[in-house]
Amino acid sequence: MMNTSPASPTPTEPSLYAVGMTVFGIALLWLPVLALHLTPALFAALMTYSATRALVARLHLWHPNTRHAEGLALLCILILIITATTFMVEYASGAKGSFPQLLQQMALVLEQLRTALPPLIADHLPASLDALRELAATWLREHSGQVELWGGHTLRGIGYVIAGTVIGALAAMQLPAQAPPVSQTAPLVFALRGSFDELVESFANVVFSQLRISAINTALTAVLLLAIMPMVGRSLPMTGTLLVLTFITGLIPVVGNLISNTVIVIIALSSSLVDSGLALAWLVGIHKLEYFLNAHIIGTRIRAHAWELLTMMLVMESLMGLAGLVSAPIIYAQLKRRLHQHGWID
Repeated sequence: MMNTSPASPTPTEPSLYAVGMTVFGIALLWLPVLALHLTPALFAALMTYSATRALVARLHLWHPNTRHAEGLALLCILILIITATTFMVEYASGAKGSFPQLLQQMALVLEQLRTALPPLIADHLPASLDALRELAATWLREHSGQVELWGGHTLRGIGYVIAGTVIGALAAMQLPAQAPPVSQTAPLVFALRGSFDELVESFANVVFSQLRISAINTALTAVLLLAIMPMVGRSLPMTGTLLVLTFITGLIPVVGNLISNTVIVIIALSSSLVDSGLALAWLVGIHKLEYFLNAHIIGTRIRAHAWELLTMMLVMESLMGLAGLVSAPIIYAQLKRRLHQHGWID
């Protein structure tokens, strides 16, 4: 991973103008990205570029004389992306029979709920799968315009991701690994390259930390599904699929954990309300823990305390929604790094 941060920043006297210009420089990038909904494109570009550069560094470490390291690294990244995409498509389409069976299992819970829950609550649930399909069809008819808008946003997001991946691949192939000295390039180009390297490093720190967080969430969920539930004689079906879903959705900060938790609790309802309550209590604890995992693991890399990062995430979520929530750790990492470079913070 590239690290362009100075080892010993020269302290300068902070002023309101200097701090304001530092914040403005970061906002100048992120406000258009968030306002124009270009976050998927930016993230895809940064992911492709940073992953390729990290693999290039590894190749040079293993074999210093490796030729065309950028091309080999990019090829490995593309193979990994294609393999992962193929696996997910097969999983979702039923080739491996897991995700479709999971959805069917969730639907069957509805019929069991009507007999397990008190009549006051059961009367508000669909009587059968056919009734659920009718409710879904009615809702789709009444909200057809909104659904069409969601579909348009989804297709546009996929296009942004593809475009961002291409941009990141081209940048990894064409940009030099290290920025040339300021004496050998124009000042503006040198400044832009420095800002780009700063953004890449901040992004890599946050994303690799999120991978670690997702792995911890999945491990804690595995304790519930593979140890605690069988210990009390209440094993849940399709635990492998549930763990795969937990890891994948866990890559989305906070929200992804809610998605996987909801699915697990519904599946647990197929056994009993006690199982569902046990799963809900355990998963709520994991969900609350994720806030502090985000703040601690990511915060360690970007010199931020837990309360700082949590505050930034809450503020950005209230201003920009989910895109702001996901981008908040990266934005704050850039801000802390800039302040550290000026010697204004430790």
